[in-house]
Amino acid sequence: MAVSVRDVAAAAGVSVGTVSNVLNRPDRVQPATVARVMSAIDELGFIRNDAARQLRAGHSRTVGLVVLDLRNPFFTEVARGAEDRAGEHGLTVLVANSDEKQEREATYLDLFEEQRVSGVLVTPVAENMPRLARMRDRGIPTVLVDRESQDPTFASVAVDDIEGGRIAGEHLLEIGRRRIAFVGGPVSLRQVSDRLTGAQTAAAAAGAALEYIGTRALTVEEGRQAGRRLIARDPDDRPDAVFAANDLLALGVLQSLVMAGGLRVPDDVALIGYDDIDYSAAAVIPLSSVRQPARLIGSTAVDLLVDLKQDAARRREHVLFRPELVVRDSTVASTSG
Repeated sequence: MAVSVRDVAAAAGVSVGTVSNVLNRPDRVQPATVARVMSAIDELGFIRNDAARQLRAGHSRTVGLVVLDLRNPFFTEVARGAEDRAGEHGLTVLVANSDEKQEREATYLDLFEEQRVSGVLVTPVAENMPRLARMRDRGIPTVLVDRESQDPTFASVAVDDIEGGRIAGEHLLEIGRRRIAFVGGPVSLRQVSDRLTGAQTAAAAAGAALEYIGTRALTVEEGRQAGRRLIARDPDDRPDAVFAANDLLALGVLQSLVMAGGLRVPDDVALIGYDDIDYSAAAVIPLSSVRQPARLIGSTAVDLLVDLKQDAARRREHVLFRPELVVRDSTVASTSG
């Protein structure tokens, strides 16, 4: 039989209210009494019922985080940044993976609401967000992560992906490439469409061509398939540069071009990705990329959420970080040794 608060109170020779104060407000109890109650808890093996406490309080000390794809190390780093900062605020983070599917996203949001989480951090799959609005209107603070909010009633933290696409495109143009392919999809993901828009802007300003090659997801395998399609084309019809919407896609393209196609990167095809995950620098041909401050995005999202919890009426903040170009051998071959 489970040990109750009454059992602890009886063993310690105190009231149930005193045990409750020791568990929740120990500063109100004499140190000697705290020690006696804690000794009884240890001896009896009492386990605190946090679920009941949360029901009484109306919320938990848990934050829900829904990301697009936990296979992508970028989102793993976002989660780590959120966890570290949440711990500083006495909060814990539950991480869920929507797998870029709206129905899975909705399932996790329902679960988090049932668990009465303190707030939700989410990278939404689509622009239409009525589910998020309903949750926010029910008093659950919500912050968009890795997505610049188009709705001023939502706080958000993101990177300027249009700028990131532009600097990636300009880099390829600066090294003399004029037939650029953008590999990525689906474009219903705001991050993809913004990166494509930025690259198109750079290409148009230089009078260069930019081709869009769609993918069903942002994965290594989809990158491999896109690379195979490029290999199958006539050399004269092949792009001389590829900008992939994220590093996982870029690594898949790199594998196909080099291992299956026998092409030289960057001599035949220059290649740049996005996110600057750890695997990018460790690739056989180190990958140029557009860096996002993943952990800072996660920690900033938690800060915004805590601010909303403390003052629900405060103005929603929209934090937008600038991306950074990281140049490696996949676009500018090393001349050393």
